[in-house]
Amino acid sequence: MKLLPSLAAGFAGALALTALHETVRRLRPEDAPRMDVLGMRGLRKLLRKADAPQPDRDTLFDLTMAGDILSNGLYYTLVGSGKHALRRGLMLGAAAGIGGVVLPGPLGLGEGPSNRTPQTQAMTVAWYTVGGLVAGAVAQALRKR
Repeated sequence: MKLLPSLAAGFAGALALTALHETVRRLRPEDAPRMDVLGMRGLRKLLRKADAPQPDRDTLFDLTMAGDILSNGLYYTLVGSGKHALRRGLMLGAAAGIGGVVLPGPLGLGEGPSNRTPQTQAMTVAWYTVGGLVAGAVAQALRKR
């Protein structure tokens, strides 16, 4: 698959993932995954290590959302590289979701935002899987054109 269709598919998956996260966190604040919190913690940690100034909360949130869409979009771009895009999207999405549950603790970002309840864990894996499937469906549709 060509680069531009792969990028389009990847960013479609990333936008779907971010929209899902942001919608559910407003509807179910008690157990929705809070990947935005993990992202803000990670960004603050990086800025601290670089002795860079810490942005205010609104700026930090905006930077985190932009970083999430960019990094997830580039990750999901892998879905569109070749045949079996839906299967690849399923696998890459599930892998990202599992990583989202397992990795924050060892990375020093805390476990609560993606790991506080079994429902939170399941939603984390499910939302990343949905993002991968959206990327796969878009990649397939673009490939048929």
